[in-house]
Parts: sequence; structure tokens; C-alpha cells
Amino acid sequence: MSIIKVQDLSVHYRNSQVLDRISFTVDKGDYIGIVGPNGSGKTTLIKCLLGLIEPEQGTIEIVGQPLEDFVDWQAIGYLPQATTIANKAFPATVGEVVATGLLGGKVFPRRLSGLDRTLVSDVLELLDIKDLQKKQIGSLSGGQSQRVFLARALVAKPEILILDEPTAALDPVTRENFYETVSHLNKELQTTILLITHDSATIGKFAKKMLYVDGRIVFYGSFGDFCVSKDMSHYFGDFAQHVICHQH
Repeated sequence: MSIIKVQDLSVHYRNSQVLDRISFTVDKGDYIGIVGPNGSGKTTLIKCLLGLIEPEQGTIEIVGQPLEDFVDWQAIGYLPQATTIANKAFPATVGEVVATGLLGGKVFPRRLSGLDRTLVSDVLELLDIKDLQKKQIGSLSGGQSQRVFLARALVAKPEILILDEPTAALDPVTRENFYETVSHLNKELQTTILLITHDSATIGKFAKKMLYVDGRIVFYGSFGDFCVSKDMSHYFGDFAQHVICHQH
């Protein structure tokens, strides 16, 4: 069942064509790695899906509803770029930061219930960071912080999880662990994942499909198909394609 459907999406910015007639569908339980060079329109595409940018043409459907009619935003968890806390003395604990992911679904006054606290505890345990619950968010390492903000995006149990360059500031070992965690969420909870990354080679080991964007859709399909695609050989060159596919 298609959970996201994008048809003929185009976006201009300052007289430049950022996205040109983008069309694709995402099935429930998919794990899509969105890759492409800098300035290729990856983040613009995600912001269109989140309703943060209005395209000049094209349509988007989320769980069968036109985006303009979609209201259940708790069904989408979002982890943006640059989620680290600049102020190390920021006065909030890990548990408090994660709990803010539940506030969007509440009316004023926004207060946490016993069930909410259970949801926070459960998601921290799921991501193996329950021991950090009472620690100050500013005292954590980069990898720990990223797991906390992932927990914040997951605490409302969204059907769709969108992550924008979540591993950019992580070391290789922490990055691999983060990818493993996201893959577990996809396989065990059937959460639909859309993850933007520059790391084509690594995401190919985890994602079910690759969406390669460069203003338009260059490729959309499985990593295996990507590695044998003659169109991709022409686009990248044989050597670069072999490097990405670990065939060198």
C-alpha cells in the first residue's frame, strides 16, 4: 500500500529549478535512502513532504490524503539537520527533550500524562539510552544526542520517519550503529523510513531502495539494481559506481 505518493513535483527558488517533475511512491514499511550531490534538492523535497515548502506544481498524498488536507502530523516523525545543542548548559534533561515530541498532539494546557511518561520510557529503552533519561542534554556526546533526538521523533509512534543527514556529524563507528538502529525500527516496527544522506555506499547496505535525486530523479529502485544499472554507469562512470557498490 502506498503511504506517500508524489506526482510531477516542481520547485523553483530564485529563478533556479530546484526540483523538476519529481514523481515516486513509497510503500508502507519501505526504507528509502535519498541520495544525491549538494544542492540536488534532497532537503527541498523533504520540506515539500512536510508542508514547509509549497511547490509551484505537482501533488503530494500522505496515507491517501492530499497534503493540503492532511492533519495527522503526529503520524510523521522528523529528525532535521543540526540537532546538537550548542549551549552545553541548556537546562533540560533527556527525558524532557524526548517528551516534547508528544506536545504537538495536545491542546492547551499541554501537560504530560502517565501514559506519556510511559511512552518516553519505552522509546528510551527501545534505543538503549534509558540510562540517560535524567542526564542534561548538553552533557551528551554527539552519538548520544542523535539517539535522543531520534527518540523525540519516535515517541509519538509515527507511521513515517523522515531523517535529514542524521549521521553527518558522527564518527564512522557511531554512524554504523545509528544506521543499525534505524534499520531495526524499520524491520521490527514496520516504520516507513525516508533518510537523506551523502553516504551512498553505506546506506545501500541498509535501505530497501535508493532514490537518487539531482534536480530530477536519476534513479529509484533497489541497491542491487543500482549496482547493475547501465544508466548509473553512464551517470557516475564505471569506477565510481563500483566504489559505491563495494565492487572495486
